[in-house]
Amino acid sequence: MTRFLACLSLCAMLGACAMVDTAYGPAYGPRGAGFSEYRIEPGRYRVTFQGGPGAPPQQVADYALLRAAELTLAEGYDWFAITDRATSGQPDAGPRLTLGAGGGSHGGRGAIGLGLGTSFSLGGGPALAHSLEVVMGHGERPADPNAYMARSVQESLRPRV
Repeated sequence: MTRFLACLSLCAMLGACAMVDTAYGPAYGPRGAGFSEYRIEPGRYRVTFQGGPGAPPQQVADYALLRAAELTLAEGYDWFAITDRATSGQPDAGPRLTLGAGGGSHGGRGAIGLGLGTSFSLGGGPALAHSLEVVMGHGERPADPNAYMARSVQESLRPRV
């Protein structure tokens, strides 16, 4: 029983190490977690946020939206409209703990085996990416449900980072 508890403790510690917070910041390298943007033409960008392993889909989408707002303000615009959005990859379910049991017989004696295991992603790369194509503009926001006032988005999402 002592070995079982020791193994369970070790699995829990390894699982805790596998969960890494996704920090908001620029991506370093093509597979690095963080944001990147590509200028398509003046006032039109593709903004992507790649989450780290275990990043929830809503966090990845919010961080892409925040980056679009920051970029809009940095370029001197007031609002942005999302003309296209895409999500790729699969959210990582994080560490998994499994317990199994089996039985058998050898020489008339029954035997029961008990096993415990854990698994988690060691890929190190982002599991989920969210991309937005945005068009930026000056003045009042257009009457489009996909248009956002950049300053309002930034004030709303920045405290969550």
